Amino acid sequence: MSVETKFFLDENELPKKWYNVNADLPRPLDPPLHPMTLKPLGPKDLAPLFPMELIKQEMSTQRYIDMPEKVRDVLRLWRPTPLYRARRLEEKLKTPAKIYYKWEGVSPPGSHKPNTAVAQAYYNMKEGIERIATETGAGQWGSSLAFACKLFELECMVYMVKCSFNQKPYRRILMETWGAKVVASPSELTEAGKKMLEKDVDCPGSLGLAISEAVEDAMKNDNTHYSLGSVLNHVCTHQSVVGLEARKQLQVAGEEKADVVVGCVGGGSNFAGLAFPFVHDKLTGKNPDVEILGAEPMACPTLTKGQYAYDFGDTAQMAPIVKMYTLGHDFIPEPIHAGGLRYHGDSPQLSLLVNEGVIKPRAYHQIECFDAAKLFAETEGFVVAPEASHAIKETIEQAKKCRETGQEKVIVFNNSGHGHFDLSAYEAYFAGQLVDYEYPMDLINESLRNLPKTGE
Repeated sequence: MSVETKFFLDENELPKKWYNVNADLPRPLDPPLHPMTLKPLGPKDLAPLFPMELIKQEMSTQRYIDMPEKVRDVLRLWRPTPLYRARRLEEKLKTPAKIYYKWEGVSPPGSHKPNTAVAQAYYNMKEGIERIATETGAGQWGSSLAFACKLFELECMVYMVKCSFNQKPYRRILMETWGAKVVASPSELTEAGKKMLEKDVDCPGSLGLAISEAVEDAMKNDNTHYSLGSVLNHVCTHQSVVGLEARKQLQVAGEEKADVVVGCVGGGSNFAGLAFPFVHDKLTGKNPDVEILGAEPMACPTLTKGQYAYDFGDTAQMAPIVKMYTLGHDFIPEPIHAGGLRYHGDSPQLSLLVNEGVIKPRAYHQIECFDAAKLFAETEGFVVAPEASHAIKETIEQAKKCRETGQEKVIVFNNSGHGHFDLSAYEAYFAGQLVDYEYPMDLINESLRNLPKTGE
């Protein structure tokens, strides 16, 4: 009986094409709307923010999109990433389930985020852009874009959500090592930031607000484009390299199919990266019974308590309006340590699939997720980012169900990043200083009252 732990692919097996789930959605996405006119957006409306190739990918319904060779050359620094069999965790849980995880912590910035950062920096460089402005929550995206911009000789400006800026100084230092300029959001550099500081000088910040600042920056500077690390269609498409590799590696491990696929959800990119190729299998009948589960924080329960509606992607109402699950664009989550999951909305593609019942969401408190992360570290050795701990929590719940039923299911989750720069969060956990936040529905409903009046 094989006791292999790691399952690899050769570098020449790195996918040459990205998978675009738009080709297989149960129905077409509702069109994005212009934030001022409320009319459907066209390519010209997005041109001030994104290079034309990314705009084409955003609107494409082509199932597979070619990956430029120069992007593949960079991805080979760490891809294909390993697929692990979590045998020690299985033994600890006394479960008949077989648990596998894709380990994205081996990338230079330590997460899945450079899978799209490299592509976005490349396309901006090709279009002659000199500078990119972006936001970041926990810092995984900011450090990934800083890394990618340095490789393609672009300037990088990062608006980092203030609570994460204070919680995770080493993420900031990592960005600065790769040459990025990093400021806490809300900042004094933009009108959106100034307006928030006038209202609340102690505002912890949010991804929605940091997006507003980065978009404003890009709109003001002709040499600058905006870059988003999650939510958008082209971002989820670039991340599909994770799931495309995982499907091959399961075959190497001797598995015919996955029974359960799990990921954590903030905006949706790491989840989509693993899950969407399996969504293809589910919707095309290759593996119709696979369960696909997204785990989000109870403090920002977008998929589990939000509304499926058109909303702005940012607090200042400058970004496009998209149909998604949302808690309202002015919703400010509590400062949990899973900063990358503190977003009021979700990917339109992911949201549609949840609304259609293809994907099922779950929500967990941060303390129980840290409990799961500690168990994972004790058995498998890796200390994971607080975001990834949500996927581990849901995986453990699924494995326990298998223990009760005796089913030998194959469970695969995306271990989206390491926690080496999140040790202050673990310190707070061990000191008993973490707080579980849960928003009552009346506060969520208050935020939802300000959704744009699109006439839908």
